[in-house]
Amino acid sequence: MIYKKFQDLNLSALGMGCMRLPCIEKKDSKIDEAETAKMLDYALKHGVNYIDTAWGYHNGNSELVMGKLLKNYPRDSFYLATKFPGYDLSNMPKVKEIFEKQLKKCQVDYFDFYLFHNVCEMNIREYLDASYGIYDYLLEQKKNGRIRHLGFSCHGTLETLKRFLDAYGDSMEFCQIQLNWLDFTFQDAKAKVELLNEHHIPIWVMEPLRGGSLAKLHKNYEDKMKQMRKEEEIPAWAFRFLQSISGVTVTLSGMSNMEQLQHNIETFETEKPLNSEEQKLLSEIAAEMTSKKTLPCTACHYCVSHCPKELDIPYLLSLYNEHIYSDGGFLAPMAMAAIPKEKQPLSCIGCGSCEKVCPQNIKIPQAMKDFTEKLASAKF
Repeated sequence: MIYKKFQDLNLSALGMGCMRLPCIEKKDSKIDEAETAKMLDYALKHGVNYIDTAWGYHNGNSELVMGKLLKNYPRDSFYLATKFPGYDLSNMPKVKEIFEKQLKKCQVDYFDFYLFHNVCEMNIREYLDASYGIYDYLLEQKKNGRIRHLGFSCHGTLETLKRFLDAYGDSMEFCQIQLNWLDFTFQDAKAKVELLNEHHIPIWVMEPLRGGSLAKLHKNYEDKMKQMRKEEEIPAWAFRFLQSISGVTVTLSGMSNMEQLQHNIETFETEKPLNSEEQKLLSEIAAEMTSKKTLPCTACHYCVSHCPKELDIPYLLSLYNEHIYSDGGFLAPMAMAAIPKEKQPLSCIGCGSCEKVCPQNIKIPQAMKDFTEKLASAKF
């Protein structure tokens, strides 16, 4: 196992994510404890020492199961991380209540790592609102030794990340972001990496395989990758890419079965970062993959100056592209929740003024109508 230095700790470069544990009857709330126990034991015995859970994973049962299973191991043999669930705004006044429950659920006296969960457009205002006392309370718990290291995860835009860092950056010891070779440009993860490096904040990676979608690709793409690295499995390319990124310390993988766990641990026995030619190949594949399903908006903003409703069309199209490419998902609806209704796609009157000046000839009113319909049926 590769280990990365974090302050005075040696953390396994691969962390065990507990959001996609094996389940019974494919029901997310019914964790297969017996299989999870085998996977946890294998992970710990093969060098994984970072365990990542959260309040909402598996409908609240992830913390319970991991607390029960980890009780069988010495407390100093693993590092446990969990998070304050700010993705649900009703939780904002409950930081003390939730934190105390988390300690009980996980059956520990302290958390090695604790995060502000999912900082994004939907909750940044509340996270920065001192009246909720979240920041002050978590700092107090750190002072009392009940939190050893404090950080945050972020699914938001670069601007939202900047706002959070401007307010709390001096106290943040690490940041967890969605980072993989497709989102490096598609979600501008590259800019987030650069910003965190400027702040000297170590990076934790979530969604390295984008929910498994980068584990198996079209044969044409896989053949090109195999020509460069005959011995490397396709999922391993995603991890090798991350080994090429400055600042990455821990890569979390939500493994659902023993086979995935064993393959990932085998990959992290060696460090083989991609060279420039291999990175270029992934960049080309990512561009081709996204272009097949998404709109070619370059954010030139010509459309904005001609929109009578003053909609931020490039931003809306970027959310539309994410929603289309991901076949739904929570990111676009979550971001949309922070946008006033009069600035959402449903406010488009279909006048076509934007379309007339679009260098890419994008059918913008049609996209706004389609986006509105898709958001109406979103489950988030």
